[in-house]
Amino acid sequence: MRVNAYAAPAAGQPLAPTTIERRDVGPNDVLIQIQYAGICHSDIHTVNGDWGPQPFPVVPGHEIVGVVTEVGSGVTKHHIGDRVGVGCMVNSCGECTNCRNGDEQYCLDGMVPTYAGTDRDGSTTQGGYSTHVVVDADYVLSVPAGLDASAAAPLLCAGITTYAPLVRWGAGPGKKVAVVGLGGLGHMAVKIAHALGAEVTVLSQSLKKQEDGLRLGADEYYATSDPDTFEQLTGRFDLIVNTVSASIDVDAYLGLLAVDGTLVNVGAPAEPLSLNVFSLIGARRSFAGSMIGGIGLTQEMLEFCAEHDIGAEVEVIPVDQVNEAYERVLASDVRYRFVIDTSTLA
Repeated sequence: MRVNAYAAPAAGQPLAPTTIERRDVGPNDVLIQIQYAGICHSDIHTVNGDWGPQPFPVVPGHEIVGVVTEVGSGVTKHHIGDRVGVGCMVNSCGECTNCRNGDEQYCLDGMVPTYAGTDRDGSTTQGGYSTHVVVDADYVLSVPAGLDASAAAPLLCAGITTYAPLVRWGAGPGKKVAVVGLGGLGHMAVKIAHALGAEVTVLSQSLKKQEDGLRLGADEYYATSDPDTFEQLTGRFDLIVNTVSASIDVDAYLGLLAVDGTLVNVGAPAEPLSLNVFSLIGARRSFAGSMIGGIGLTQEMLEFCAEHDIGAEVEVIPVDQVNEAYERVLASDVRYRFVIDTSTLA
């Protein structure tokens, strides 16, 4: 079927209206009428070519919430009229060790991203800045009724990207967690870490978002531009989640960890990061990375967020404002996630 979409025609070019072809619904497929699509910093990195060559034209968008309008003959989990979501991947081999363990995002054959990827049938995937999408039912999530649809869309990337490391490294009662950056990822990390029962501190460049951080669940808030911050907080945290997509002084942040503490990077800067190994050796610290979660963990995250009334802080926009929204994301002028109302594509 032919559907309306917004695409980047080439690297660094503004997104523009277009139409794309969606495959026919196969036996294990679900056709989704998209209601909302979140704008992720990854979308901007991709269309700007920051992460290498892309199969342009590219329709971005991997934070998708919509309604099922058709299901394949073999689909039993989802039904017409269900509210569902699609995150950052739409396929994987399903057979490797990682896939069998529920870590499809780390598929040894390479998971298939929701856009700018090559699907198992050889087609190029196109994302959620469109009216409809066809997705293998095994990669479609159920969105709980208690979640607002627009606020739920960013959970499919920002939510799971922060939930996964917080759960993996044991954020909870008695643990001191720091979140670096209070942006699209960071504000979700604060909400989720607070709901998990951890003591939460925000480490941001300045104090201009301090009121927001405390409202969202942070117990403390420090400016990293103040040199005293790093001296004052030395050895304090069990876990630091770095959400920023820019270079940081890794050694300085490692110095804030307690013995056996871990600094986890979920932001994806274009430039390499470096560290002095003695920053690790000195207190048996770890420096780790994490991306999204598997399908099972993502569903768990959605249920957790519904139970704790957690959604993203969003600004809903019509699709013709997407290029302006990209500029505002780069200028840190959004609190805290843009979400496209895809009915404006109809």
